[in-house]
Amino acid sequence: MSLNFRTLDLNLLRVFDAVMAEGSLTRAGEVLAMTQPAVSHAVRRLREAVGDDLFVRTAHGMNPTPRAETLWPQVRSALATLRQALAPADFDAQRDAVQWRLAMADATAALIAPGLVAAIETSRALANLRVMPLTTRDPRRLLDAGEVDLAIGFFPEALSALVSEGGESHVRHTRLYTTRYVCVMRRGHPLADVPMTLDSYCRAHHLLVSFSGRAYGFVDQALHALGHQRRIVLTVNQFFTAGRVVARSDLLTVLPEGFVEATGYRDELITRELPMTMIPVTVEMLWHLRNDADPAHRWLRGQVQTVAASGTALS
Repeated sequence: MSLNFRTLDLNLLRVFDAVMAEGSLTRAGEVLAMTQPAVSHAVRRLREAVGDDLFVRTAHGMNPTPRAETLWPQVRSALATLRQALAPADFDAQRDAVQWRLAMADATAALIAPGLVAAIETSRALANLRVMPLTTRDPRRLLDAGEVDLAIGFFPEALSALVSEGGESHVRHTRLYTTRYVCVMRRGHPLADVPMTLDSYCRAHHLLVSFSGRAYGFVDQALHALGHQRRIVLTVNQFFTAGRVVARSDLLTVLPEGFVEATGYRDELITRELPMTMIPVTVEMLWHLRNDADPAHRWLRGQVQTVAASGTALS
């Protein structure tokens, strides 16, 4: 069955975008100010127009089919372009309601989110934020697919690719702040009051924070270059969990210095210089080109930059 674009109700694409973003007919209806049956009817009409199933209903919501996954980036990009063309040139944070999805690690969110909330409440802005879990060091796919509006974190591989691509990339970025890696251990740890050598560091047991779950990180790359390796007893994907475990064990971990406070266990932890050289941690903000000139998105980026520049994110 071929799609007749001339007779297609373009409102169905807005419904499709909302269901893809929310993963639920009910939540999509809330975003669109539609009833759940109306959303369901629209999805059925679009399925008939496309000639393929777009969603599979499960106990956990609406799962997209491969056909839907293929369509969504193009539909979302087209809707964003149309919205930008028709939207007013200005943006009034107290008048225009917006909702943004930000991909951040838990420690980054703990440092950035309070300042953003304070800015929203102080200015009485009609902005709502949703912090999405960050499970990758390269968020470009999330931005391309429109799954998030902004990604904040340390993305060295993505930044290297963006620099090499130059103006051809669809992703924009700006640096928020720079910190450094430090070794973190509990107070009273056997290595707390003695000089730490590369050998004593490698003999210890370690905890690794890994968004992907892969038990090999930047520290392991640095050690490998020196002909050393360490034993990683535990791999977690949250800095809060890392802080709690390290505060109650003899495991060592390596964190950006600015993140130690965000673990919630600063008083129970101490930091030491690492016995090898590590690259600085540059926290960047990434967004898609489609949002670059959007007034509302520019307001959001400005708020993030203000919070980061105030030093709140490093306290």
